[in-house]
Amino acid sequence: MVAIIMKKEDIITLPNGHLRQKSEKIRNVTDGTRQLVADMTAAALDWEDSRPHEISAALAAVQIDRLERVVIVRSDFDSKESREFTVLVNPEIVKYEGKLEADYEGCLSVKDVYGKVPRYTKIRVKALDAEGNAIRFKASGFLARVIQHEIDHTNGIVFVDHIRETTDAFYTLDSKGELQPLNYDEHVKENSILWD
Repeated sequence: MVAIIMKKEDIITLPNGHLRQKSEKIRNVTDGTRQLVADMTAAALDWEDSRPHEISAALAAVQIDRLERVVIVRSDFDSKESREFTVLVNPEIVKYEGKLEADYEGCLSVKDVYGKVPRYTKIRVKALDAEGNAIRFKASGFLARVIQHEIDHTNGIVFVDHIRETTDAFYTLDSKGELQPLNYDEHVKENSILWD
């Protein structure tokens, strides 16, 4: 049997309705779960390799059209050379801490749109690792933001849903990799790709 390697083209994007569906809890971590993680990692890295100004910070299983509560998070956000991800199965935030702070987010499943999204600066998380062991940890800063974004995916929420009515929160990347504001009325308000 020939193994099929996931590519960036396997990442679904809005307006695909599966992105707004809740994912199913994993009952047992199996070889099938680990294959799912390998597929997610391959797709995330293939996407990153096509983007000169961005890293693939994380990915949820729903983004490769698998409605399962599995998330991978980049182990090192500062280096494209480090291509390792941490696996979180059935991740849950057990406590929000710190303060709400708005900062920029993008998403592999939302083409060409970025947003300034409010998130908690500190969280406590429980999940299973790739072997099915229970883990608990604290996250802060960018890691906390990324985990909240990915757990939203498992609950059928996309980052733009948090800022739908915030007219000055939407951006796009220019050819130099710089964020530029989007005109809300022209590009966001009635955008059928984002909202239908």
